[in-house]
Amino acid sequence: MNAAITGVWWAVKRAFRTVGLEISRYTEPPPVDNLSLAGPSNKLSVVPTPGGSVVPRPAPFVLVASNHGTLIVNRNDHSGPGQSGFGVGLQILTNSCFENDEIRLALTLLCHRMKFYGPGVVAVDCGANLGVHTVEWARQMSDWGTVIALEAQERIFYSLCGNIAINNCMNVKAIWAAASSKSGKMLIPIPDYNKPASYGSLELRQRDLPEFIGQEINYNTDACMEVETISIDDLELKRLDFLKIDVEGMETEVLSGAERSISTYKPIIVIEILKSKPSEIIDFLKKYDYQYPRFRGENLLAIHGLDPTQAGISAVAGELKVEPA
Repeated sequence: MNAAITGVWWAVKRAFRTVGLEISRYTEPPPVDNLSLAGPSNKLSVVPTPGGSVVPRPAPFVLVASNHGTLIVNRNDHSGPGQSGFGVGLQILTNSCFENDEIRLALTLLCHRMKFYGPGVVAVDCGANLGVHTVEWARQMSDWGTVIALEAQERIFYSLCGNIAINNCMNVKAIWAAASSKSGKMLIPIPDYNKPASYGSLELRQRDLPEFIGQEINYNTDACMEVETISIDDLELKRLDFLKIDVEGMETEVLSGAERSISTYKPIIVIEILKSKPSEIIDFLKKYDYQYPRFRGENLLAIHGLDPTQAGISAVAGELKVEPA
């Protein structure tokens, strides 16, 4: 038995040496009869490998206990020096929440779809960012609906996935892709996530008058990365109840890629129009018999004329009101 233990000892030592580690044995392996739990009689000494010391590096992504649950956010997610300006991360770090009115609006509308169309509600979050809407929707619909979240920025997508997992949102599917008119590929710019910028305001496709989001964005081909694009129609959904489109100027493209789904399922649509041509979006919605009150200036709430949810919606003196489901 002693010989067997000694053999194992030397086998382990040879294995450590193979990977560059050295065990300094200060005593011989004790006889088997003397082994006890009183304490080890051997010490482990690992010889440092060259260049193995810890290198200082930025830590922009942090964990925050927010009103939306525990979230991974980037503490540089703001558009100006001194953490001023705008950005999802800034709002969460400053107020522990992001756009409460918009969150409540979406949750109420989802409940309306559940009330009128039954369980199995499907919501698609185009431009999910780090997932505030996604997480909130998923938690509310945990036993009666699902969420599909699309995000194009790779690093932000990782935050999105982490936030889905850490909040136990088992009814979410996250897709690393840019929502567009058709499935394929596109080149998108890569901001420096170690420097201030409102990352959710990043325009994937360069515009004539781009918004300054806190840092200059390089759209040169060699500075961009290739990502998948996907249309809503190519998701081949069996149902679609709610569609949020916030894609920084590509809204019309997303609508174009969702025509079949919109015509078939007549979902409620919340769409940002700040960087798109409102006339094109309104023409599209008219074609499919949607009504579209505006809220917060830059957003449209589009509801099909035959959707019974219409009965609970009113817009008076510029104020949009949605009755509880």
